[in-house]
Amino acid sequence: MYLIDFVKRLVQMRNISISIYLLLNTILLMLIFQDPILGLILYVCSLALALSPFGEWILRIQQGCKPLSRKEHIDRLMPLFDEVYKKAKQLDPTIADDVKLFLNNDNSPNAFATGRRTICVNKGLLSYSDDEIKAVLAHEFGHLSNKDTDLILIVAVGNMIVTVMFVIYRIIFNVIGLMSAVVNRSIGTLLMTFFIDVVLVGLMWLWTKFGMVLVMHSSRKNEYAADQFAAKCGYGDELIHVIDSFNGLEVSASKGLWANLASSHPDPDERIGNLQTVDAS
Repeated sequence: MYLIDFVKRLVQMRNISISIYLLLNTILLMLIFQDPILGLILYVCSLALALSPFGEWILRIQQGCKPLSRKEHIDRLMPLFDEVYKKAKQLDPTIADDVKLFLNNDNSPNAFATGRRTICVNKGLLSYSDDEIKAVLAHEFGHLSNKDTDLILIVAVGNMIVTVMFVIYRIIFNVIGLMSAVVNRSIGTLLMTFFIDVVLVGLMWLWTKFGMVLVMHSSRKNEYAADQFAAKCGYGDELIHVIDSFNGLEVSASKGLWANLASSHPDPDERIGNLQTVDAS
């Protein structure tokens, strides 16, 4: 059921750029391995591991997510989380039944969703009102509902595999080139090896930038969708207050879906205008 719903969302128009990049990455991996079946199997196995509970656990560790431990945090945040969780499940029953709330030590007013069962709040968000925190949580449930976290994870895993294979290929190519230049005492072979290596690095840089452009395009669309989900949960006005506070505020780009893609977020005023349209309708 989840897989079918995920595929449906992947081919939606707002995710078409991610779908294109995913397809191109898959083709590239097949070419690198020179065996389409082997490349596809490795890619699918890597994605399955990344999307598993183990992969999500690794992501939580990487992003500094810790279970709530202090009594004042539990007493304040858990009732807010449970209230929003209930409304989110009513809107989208496909959201996992065991989503957990975590906290990290980042002082930026931020929160993010990771995997399928993790929402993490930065300590910096605790300076906001309870209603504003609920609005942010609803936004993050919107990302879980829209499977945005899995989409980004798929792209990240694909990039990681391509990067690893590229590094291995570079090492082998340079070793062979250097050995050939030494054995043949050929400066020309050495220069050609260096030139081809520079070209390969440039192509890899362009590929990565191309992927980021496509991901950012979909991410901007996904932010609107997550905002609309929060509004449907009943937190549109509160989310407007939160987004408005981001005007002129530099959001940390170190962790999580929201934070890692902060530079790809739509303009705050455009998001607010879109939310006002949702509320008006």
